[in-house]
Amino acid sequence: MPDLQKIQIFGLGYIGLPTAALIASRGMQVIGIDTNERVVKKIQSGTVHIAEPDLDGLVQKVVSNGSLTAKSKAEAADVFIIAVPTPIDAENRPDLTSVMAAAETISGLVKPGNLIILESTSPIGTTEKIANMIAERRPDLTIGNHGSNGRNATEGVFVAYCPERVLPGRILTELVNNDRCIGGVTPACSKRAQRFYKTFVRGACVATTARTAELVKLTENAYRDTNIAFANELSLICDRHDINVWEAIDLANRHPRVKILRPGPGVGGHCIAVDPWFIIDSAPDLARVMRTSREVNNHKTEVIIDRAVALIDENPYASVACCGLAFKANVDDLRESPAMEIASHLVNKYGSRIKIVEPNLKQMPLQFSKYGAEFVNIDDAVRTCEIAIILVDHDEFKSVPLADRRHLDVIDTRGIWQDMPARSQEYTPLPAKPAQPFVATLSLTPNHLAVNGVEHDALSSDMLAPG
Repeated sequence: MPDLQKIQIFGLGYIGLPTAALIASRGMQVIGIDTNERVVKKIQSGTVHIAEPDLDGLVQKVVSNGSLTAKSKAEAADVFIIAVPTPIDAENRPDLTSVMAAAETISGLVKPGNLIILESTSPIGTTEKIANMIAERRPDLTIGNHGSNGRNATEGVFVAYCPERVLPGRILTELVNNDRCIGGVTPACSKRAQRFYKTFVRGACVATTARTAELVKLTENAYRDTNIAFANELSLICDRHDINVWEAIDLANRHPRVKILRPGPGVGGHCIAVDPWFIIDSAPDLARVMRTSREVNNHKTEVIIDRAVALIDENPYASVACCGLAFKANVDDLRESPAMEIASHLVNKYGSRIKIVEPNLKQMPLQFSKYGAEFVNIDDAVRTCEIAIILVDHDEFKSVPLADRRHLDVIDTRGIWQDMPARSQEYTPLPAKPAQPFVATLSLTPNHLAVNGVEHDALSSDMLAPG
């Protein structure tokens, strides 16, 4: 596509940087824009600031050959891709500050024939909002050649939404092989964006509307959140009845149409823990299952904190290993991580008694240092601690032999040490609600039985009924 050779990507994080490096490797000129000067300098030097397999080598290659450059100030381009964070605020409402700031910058640079793509996870209607902003600020341009009065399509600008759907640890592979859902604000915008993505995507590039594409992305993660909530709720029910949740799930999954997920300490990551709120905010009266799922998964984190505190308080002289901080196994991503929330609470409460283990980080997060927590590897943690709280199922934790950890009291939220002695179980079982005591005053005659002053025939059916 000779008309789409200069690509500019706003946001060089977990999605923006791999996308920039991948496109650059296809021979296009890519400029990465980020407001973080430290990130810009690292990429300019050919190094990366995130852990992702094969990304460091790819970035070094495309930076050294000049295909990828990183800057803090935007400039003119043929394609503008917005891949900035879209967090939620304190009231669980979407915060589009970064998205709209990028769109405002683009509105001053865009020219006829340009393609603008939003990849950031966004509420329904965000892409249209960007198109409307550009139309208002640039009345000299049409959007997607809509109502163009016969002018050539190249005189308009094209606006579309195309969310990523990649798995950390496999981002570079899945950016190429996964299907893409591409929604333009007009059919012409969808076709233009399709043409662009087909230059580096092997998966199907399926066209739809912008609103549908936005909802598809949110739906994918809300669906996963709901399924995880079922598993987490089931784990609490199993605890109440002193049932091994891992065995119960394994046996239930032998049913050919059942696939229950694995429970954990909550839900993390920027997508699953956040995206359902975008739908809930748009239709709070309808999204009841999604809201409940969010509440269940957040509550699971609170339950783990309570159980950890109870176990530590029962062992006032024990050192405690918090094993894992990332939101999932074998990554360094701490965004929305329930493990981080649990570890933070324990460090704040117990200080130097807590040892932090996170093999995917080079150093401990700063907020832990001021309370005296120690950053150690898993071998030192197992050797020096009496309690271990497994929060993430990293490969390094799975490989610890039973002989090395047999002495530990364990809270295993991931089910990776199921061979531990009986005293170490997933959690301390939740107590059932205490039954109300039954106190009766009995008086017995040959033919009658009085219970609390109420007479019954001694052989009547209501006295012989079971229960």
